[in-house]
Amino acid sequence: MSVFIIAEAGVNHNGDPRLALDLVDAAAGAGADAVKFQTFKAAAIVTGTAGKAAYQRRATGGAESQQAMLTRLELDEATHRALMARCAERDIAFLSTPFDLPSLRLLVDDLGLDTLKISSGEITNAPLLLAAARAGRRVILSTGASTLGEVEAALGVLAFGYAAPPETVPAVPAFAAAWWSDRGRAALAAKVSLLHCTSEYPAPPGEVNLRAMDTLAAAFGLPVGLSDHTEGIAMAVAAVARGAAIIEKHFTLDRSLPGPDHGMSLEPGELAAMVAGIRAVELALGDGVKHPAGAELGNRDIIRKVVVAARPIRRGALITEADLTVKRAGTGGLSPMQWWSLLGRPADRDYAVDDALGLAAP
Repeated sequence: MSVFIIAEAGVNHNGDPRLALDLVDAAAGAGADAVKFQTFKAAAIVTGTAGKAAYQRRATGGAESQQAMLTRLELDEATHRALMARCAERDIAFLSTPFDLPSLRLLVDDLGLDTLKISSGEITNAPLLLAAARAGRRVILSTGASTLGEVEAALGVLAFGYAAPPETVPAVPAFAAAWWSDRGRAALAAKVSLLHCTSEYPAPPGEVNLRAMDTLAAAFGLPVGLSDHTEGIAMAVAAVARGAAIIEKHFTLDRSLPGPDHGMSLEPGELAAMVAGIRAVELALGDGVKHPAGAELGNRDIIRKVVVAARPIRRGALITEADLTVKRAGTGGLSPMQWWSLLGRPADRDYAVDDALGLAAP
């Protein structure tokens, strides 16, 4: 299957529905498979006194609270529906990340999304994870700032939600039991993907740790990808070469726009370049069998050398090393691997200098 490329619009619409629609168009134009937004009510996810993250302060200043900033970035139900309609027109999937239970219910019950993206910050939010699983939705779970044990615990909640009878009381031991159950494992395999992530904005390349994708895949046997917060496209393309099944990347129409995430996001041309790079790497990965590629076959006789006469050789003369050399002849001939098979044999015909030799009978 092709790598699933998610263009993360996030909150880069700045609360403007028209800008959000333009982001859909840009993602579709770049060739992404999905465009993802964020669904939340600020007052439901952050207290009025909570400060901003350092990267948010750098981008937007520290005068307002995190709640005030996020309130300006909320999208209402009508805007969600308009975005979904535009996605349908542009043949690109609509995704969103719920950050609170009412927002999850909006996405599931009212808008009918079949896949939910859960952010790294919610990996310990058991009620949200449980609601996503009990709704039967597919989940793409980011794992930024998490330990392997925390990822396992989150998967236990999801396994419980998918597999446990509705009357079963949620509890940590029940989550662990669901994780170890055959039914729970089967549900996870059918519905859950994991994204490795470094929860810094932008993330330093030295702290990306792409090999952690291998660890997640080996530990849980689920499809794994990368939610990439680095600058540029190199890490995303490299992740595909390492086997990523999903790539998520923030993008914006203009990095100079005000807002918390614009500065670390790709612009549309860069997003298109990332998509093209990923598709090229997919093709380049091939089947793993070492054999001449079709494109090489026409060049093989040009680049390989054959045994040719170093000096004139008379028919019947016994061939010596002084008679031979190895050159590119541009045509087929005897491989230099057969050099020693010629020595001491009679020449099967007269050879001029640079004639390719054949293998005469002894």
